[in-house]
Parts: sequence; C-alpha cells; structure tokens
Amino acid sequence: MDKFRMIFQFFQSNQESFMNGICGIMALASTQMYSAFDFNCPCLPHYNMVYGLGILLVPPFILFLLGFVLNNNISMLAEEWRRPQGQRGKDPAVLRYMFCSMAQRAMIAPAVWVSVTLLDGKCITCAFCTSVPVETLGNASHPLLSQGEIQRVLAQIPCKEIYNGQELIANEVAVRYLRCISQALGWCFVLLMTTLAFLVRSLRPCFSQAAFLKSRYWSHYIDIERKLFDETCAEHARSFAKICIQQFFEGMSTDLVAARCHLPRKTSEDAGEASKKLLGITDRGTMNMALKSWHRCKPPLHLHPPALPSGNGWAGEGQPPVHPSTPRRETAAYYSLV
Repeated sequence: MDKFRMIFQFFQSNQESFMNGICGIMALASTQMYSAFDFNCPCLPHYNMVYGLGILLVPPFILFLLGFVLNNNISMLAEEWRRPQGQRGKDPAVLRYMFCSMAQRAMIAPAVWVSVTLLDGKCITCAFCTSVPVETLGNASHPLLSQGEIQRVLAQIPCKEIYNGQELIANEVAVRYLRCISQALGWCFVLLMTTLAFLVRSLRPCFSQAAFLKSRYWSHYIDIERKLFDETCAEHARSFAKICIQQFFEGMSTDLVAARCHLPRKTSEDAGEASKKLLGITDRGTMNMALKSWHRCKPPLHLHPPALPSGNGWAGEGQPPVHPSTPRRETAAYYSLV
C-alpha cells in the first residue's frame, strides 16, 4: 500500500509531465485504433458521406473529451469557475490560462487521428466518391445512364469487388484522384497544426509576459492549495476517527472487562498528538460549517489576516468556543483551516 501511495504522490508532484505522457499515449493509441479499425464503406449514395465524415470527425471529438476527462485539473477549473465570489475574487485570466493549457494537451490525440485518417485517404474516398469529375477523368458520354444511376455507380468506387462502372470511369483512376486530394489535405492539416503550435509556444510570451506569468503562477497556486487542503482534511479526518473510536471503546470498558477482553490503552502522548491535529474542530457540525465556509468564502490571499475570528468569513455561525486551556497556537491553526 505504501508503494502505491508513493507512486500516487509522485504523479501528483509531477502532474505536468504525467499529463504530457498521457497525451502522448493517447496519440499513439489513436493511431493503433485506426490501424486496427475495420473500415467498411457502405457504398450507397446517401450513406457514404455520413459514414466517411463520421469516421473522420466523431473519434477526434471523443478523444478530445477524453483528454479533458483524464486531466485532473478539469474539476479544479469547474470548481473555481462556479464557486461563489466570497472573500476572494476570481481572475478570468487564470481561468482562461487553465482552460487553454488543458485544451492544448487534449488536442494532441484528435490532431493525430485526423492527420492519419487524411493521409490514409479511405474516409475521403468513401465520403466524396460521388463527386468525382466524370467529365474530366471518365467517359461522360456513356449512354443510357441517368444522373441517379451515375451516382449509384460512383458510390461503389470504394468497394472494388462490387464496382461495375469501368466503362464510366476506371476504379483505379477515381481512387488515386481522391487519395491524392486526401493526402494533400492531410499534409496541409499537419502544417497548420505545427504552425499553430509554434506560434502559441513562441509568440504568446512575447505579448503581455507579465500577465502570462501572473496567470501561470496563480494557476499553480490553486492546484497546490487544493492538494494541501485535501491532505489537511484527510489528516484531520484520520485523527478525528481515531479519537472517536477510542472514546467508543473506552465507553464500553465495563462490557469489555466483563467479557475479559483487554484492549491496550492509548498513551497520553498519542492522545495529545492526535488532538492537536484536530485544529480545534471536534464535532461534526463545526466541521461541516468549516467545509461550507471554505467553498463559499475562501480567505483572501494575504499572509497577515486579522486576529479576530470575523476574518474567516463565518463568524457567529456556530464556531466552537475556545477553552481557556487551549493554546493560542492551536486556536490560530484552527482558524487557518478555514
């Protein structure tokens, strides 16, 4: 279990590299999926375009959504976007930076799929086979064929085994023509994506570098703050559970002694250490209030908050009374949680 925890902590500390690796794996997976995909064009006039363009566009859209789903920051972005204003304002520039960063990674796998599909040429051949210029490449003076019959014959071009329109246009000529157009579009798409990536990487810091650094800094801050808050909540929950369980067994001491079951008593040092981790929050209602306050009224971002309890955003709403014997450091730690 400790090994899995270490691996998870490594992924959290190297999240950017991990997400880049995930995007690379998805890009490789998209090429493998396409090579393993059994492409079967229906070879019907009204279905070829739907099938071809569907294979070209629907899987990239699914891969794009998967790129967002596999990114851990999507929930953080949604939470930051939808949270109440509270005591901390929301910076639209930070939200845009977070969204653009995730979108750039999510676009890698769809771009690879579209590039591979266009360079292969099967989708374009299936989708636009009925648009082959017969007047230029075939026998436009073929007798006794209506426009509908010509469309039905051209729709069979991707299906070489059932194609019977050699007198109208040779199958190899039509396939080569459509595949050349598809490959030209594919290389243009690759060039466009590469140019856009170059412009985004090289020219973005040249304009408003200060705003870029500010957005990047606060984006990292939000991510780290969320992780530290989750770790503090987990540690608090563990200490709270320990004390509750021990108090339960201590309350059942009479029955345990009667049953001759002797449990090792917890030392005062362990009890004191666990109680310190509770940070002054020792009941369910107060903990729920603290979590609710964290969502609604996050504390302002300055390192010298006011000493009064009213600075945490939920004063007078059921805070626990501080016992005179409670150390001042523990009281300050309690308010720092919210």
